[in-house]
This record gives sequence, structure tokens and C-alpha cells, in this order.
Amino acid sequence: MSSWNELLKGKVAIVTGASRGLGRADALALAEAGADVVITDILIESDSHNEQEALKYGPIAQFMQSTNIMYADKTAKEIQEMGRKSFACKMDVTDKEQVEAVFARVKQEFGRIDILVNNAGTLDHVSKIENQNDDFWERDLKVNLTGAYNCTKAVWPYMKEQGSGSIINMSSVAGTLGGFGQASYSATKGGLLSFTKSMALEGAKHGIRVNAIVPGIIGTEAFKLGNPAMNERMIQRTALKQPGEPEDIANAITFLVSDKAKYITGIGLNVSGGIELFTF
Repeated sequence: MSSWNELLKGKVAIVTGASRGLGRADALALAEAGADVVITDILIESDSHNEQEALKYGPIAQFMQSTNIMYADKTAKEIQEMGRKSFACKMDVTDKEQVEAVFARVKQEFGRIDILVNNAGTLDHVSKIENQNDDFWERDLKVNLTGAYNCTKAVWPYMKEQGSGSIINMSSVAGTLGGFGQASYSATKGGLLSFTKSMALEGAKHGIRVNAIVPGIIGTEAFKLGNPAMNERMIQRTALKQPGEPEDIANAITFLVSDKAKYITGIGLNVSGGIELFTF
């Protein structure tokens, strides 16, 4: 039986939205388990167009860019220091041609693609339906849902050719429970769960497993930007009475994409501290 740090030896992974938060933790965990990992994001430290990109994607992206909370190149370097192969590249998941070009580059340079983590997402559109911003509604659909579709469609022929592969879609408890003032976010995260099941059905005959992670309250940089009183209210709503850590999500993903989970496909795994339980 292989050890945890050899669990993904010889595998090649792509993680979207990996310059910080959950994506960065996912990438590092996959590398620690033995995988070579490609880091993609719209914000890359070495890119001179970060300010323009951030303006396109809203307040959180702008804040992260203006405060230099982006670690794509740094993450790739850390992975290389583990003895794995890695590089960081700019990729907008809403740009189908750019996605296809990046995936083709990975296939050419690494020879295969075994793991895709569809992590890129937006979560800063919070308002009641009468005040929902139509442009942000469309943005959330394009990034959170169509972005996962674009990446899955791009990797599909490579995984079919190999006869194997594992895809993780990042959903949310907002997609299972709903979220007050989160019509666009909740709709996209719920849509990802249905997309996961459909792709699991289509992928089964090709050895491709597709699963979703359903995070609860996780202490990322974005979470810490939220209203402290509201954050505390959500924490108290969980059974464990504390936020999760990005590593909690990363560890679950590492298991799901490994051969230890070879008979698991089409699920939405709650990593939520029990926020979906009837707590009181």
C-alpha cells in the first residue's frame, strides 16, 4: 500500500484559481502527495496586466490585486522545491480558446493530464433579488459554471485517450442550502452539482471519475474580508462551531482524486463542519 506522500506519484494536475485561498492549498496538497501541478489564475505576480484583469472581475479581485494577495508564481516555486514539476500561467476560465491553449501546453510539456480541480470562482455578489446586479449575475454564470464546463470540455479528450482521469468541481453549501442574498452564487454552485453527476455518468465508461466538494465556512483570505458579525453568525451555525481551514478542503480533494477513491464518482462531498445539520 502506498503512503500518503506517494499517493499521486506520476500524476499531473491542473488547478484553476490557484493563486490563493482554496486553490493554492489544493495545489500544494496535490504536490505533497506526489503530483506535478500546473497553477492557473487570472492574477499572476509576473503579469503586468493584473490591474485591468481585476477590474473585469469585481471587488474581491481588485482588493487581492491591489494588496498583492496573489501567489501563483510563489506556489509553483514551492512545488518545484518539493521536487515536483510546476509552472504558473495566466488563464481566464471564461475564455474558451485560452483554456484550450493552456491545456494543450500542459499535455505537450507533461505528456498527460490526470487531475483537474475546477476551483476558480467568484463570490462577491451579495444582494437581494431586487438589487442583484445583472452584469454580476452574468459574470458569476460565466466564471463559476461555464468556466468549469470550459475546462472540463478541454481536458476530456486527453482523459478519454488515457482511459483515466479525475475531475473535482468546487461547489458550496450555498448550492445545497441556498444563500440569502446569494442568488447568482447559489445558482451556479447548485448547477455544478448537477453538472458533476452528468459528467460522472458520461465519464464512467472512459475511466474518468467526476466528483464535487461542498465546502462550508472556510477561513480563506476572502472569508476574512467579510463582516465579522456575519462571519461569527455563520460559524455558530456549524455543528463544530469553527471555520474550516483550506487544508481541510485540500485533503478531501487529495483523497478523492487518488486511487483510494477509485469506486467513488458523482458525489458532492460535504466538508462543512456540519453546517447543513439541524443545529441548535
